[in-house]
Amino acid sequence: MKLTKETILDKEGYRLHILPSKKYKTITIVAKFKAPLKREGITERALLPHVLQKATSNHPNIRSLQSAFENLYGTALSSDGSKKGENHVISFRMEVVNEAYLNDEEPILEEALKLFHEVLFDPKKEGDGFDTDIVKREKQTLEQKITSIKDDKMSYANLRLMDNMCKDEPYALHVHGYLEDFKDITPESLYSYYEQMIKGDMLDVYVIGDIPSKDVESLTSRFFTRKNSDNSDNDQVSVSKQVEEVSEIVEKEEVKQGKLHLGYRTYTKFGEDDYYALQIFNGIYGGFPSSKLFMNVREKHSLAYYAASRFESHKGLLLVFSGVDPKDYKQAKSIILEQMDAMKAGDFTEQQVEETKEQVINQLQETMDNANGLIEVLYHQMISGAEMPADELIENIRKVTKDDVIKMANKLELDTIYFLTSKDGGE
Repeated sequence: MKLTKETILDKEGYRLHILPSKKYKTITIVAKFKAPLKREGITERALLPHVLQKATSNHPNIRSLQSAFENLYGTALSSDGSKKGENHVISFRMEVVNEAYLNDEEPILEEALKLFHEVLFDPKKEGDGFDTDIVKREKQTLEQKITSIKDDKMSYANLRLMDNMCKDEPYALHVHGYLEDFKDITPESLYSYYEQMIKGDMLDVYVIGDIPSKDVESLTSRFFTRKNSDNSDNDQVSVSKQVEEVSEIVEKEEVKQGKLHLGYRTYTKFGEDDYYALQIFNGIYGGFPSSKLFMNVREKHSLAYYAASRFESHKGLLLVFSGVDPKDYKQAKSIILEQMDAMKAGDFTEQQVEETKEQVINQLQETMDNANGLIEVLYHQMISGAEMPADELIENIRKVTKDDVIKMANKLELDTIYFLTSKDGGE
C-alpha cells in the first residue's frame, strides 16, 4: 500500500519510482543516493554534488552545462545533502516542462533525462580525477559555507547541541563536512570517493508528472544503468541512546542574543505506532504559533525572541530552540521545562488536540500537493518500511487522543541543555 498510485520497479542498479499525476504541469525527477553516515569521506560526500553540477564530459564548463539546461525550456537542477537517522542522503532534483503542453514536438523529457544522467554518471574528468579548477573552486565555496555556519548563531547552536547530545553517534557528524579535511582532498581522491558512491550507494529514482508509466520506464531504462551495483540496502540502524544524566553546556561567544537549545530523546521514529501522537505533541508543545512555548515563553513572559520545537523523524529526537537575553537564561530555561511538565501532566485541552490534528493534517496535505514534498513523504515511508495510502495516514493522525499525547510526553527524556551566551552573559 502506498500514499499514491506509485509503481516501484527494480532496475539495473537502482529502484525506479513512477508516479503518474495530472496535477502537475511539469515533470519532476529526483535521484536519491543513500549511504551510512561515516566520518571517513563525509567531506568528500558533501563536496561531490557541487562538483558534479559544474561540468560533464559533453559540457566541459558551467556555461555550457547551464546553456544546455536553459535550452530545455529552463529545466532546473538542484541538489542537497541531509541526514535521515544514521544515514546520509544526497538528493539531485530536476524539474522539466511537460512537452505535452507545448506546440513544439522536441523530446524535452528525453533530452533532460540524458543530461541528468550525464551530470550523475558522466562528469568531466582530468586524468584520473575531476577537473582541477572546478574542485579548487568548489572546495573554496564549501569551506566558506562551513565557516559561515558560526555566523548564523541559531544554526551554530543547533550544531553544538548535536555535537554534545549525540557524541559518539553517527548522527553527530556534520553533513557539510569538516574544514580539516580539505587539505587532503585532491581531484583524484574525490573521484575515487565518487566511484565508491556510484557503486555502493542505495539509489532511488523518482519520476512524477503527467506521463504514462510505460514511457517513463522506457526512457529511464535507456539512460539509467549501474551495471556494477547490486543496489543492496545499506541502511544503518539508528542509535537510540538511553539518557543516564542530563548534560548542561554553556559556551560563550561574541553574541548579543543568547541561544537556548534543549534536546530530548523521544524513543519514537517515523513509521512507529506512536509517531502520530508525537506529531500532535510537538504541535501543542512548540510546533505552531499557538503552542505552549510560543504563548508562554515569548508572549506571556516576554523572555524569548522566538521559542519553538521540532522533531527528527528518523533519529528519535525532539529539539527546542529559543533566542533569549543572556541575563534571562535561568528563567527562560525554567519556563521551557515547566511547559514540558505541563504536557506530561495533561495540562492542555481536548480542543487543542483537535485543532492541532487539523493543523498537522493541513500541513501534510500541503506538502503532498507539491511534487518534491510528495516524493519526500514517500521516501520517508520507504526507508522506514511504513508505506500506506494518504487516507490511512490521515486517519491515524485523527485517531490520536489526549491520553496518547500524555503518554508520548511521558516517554520523552531530557538529554542535553545547550546555551550559547555572550562573554559577559549569565549562566
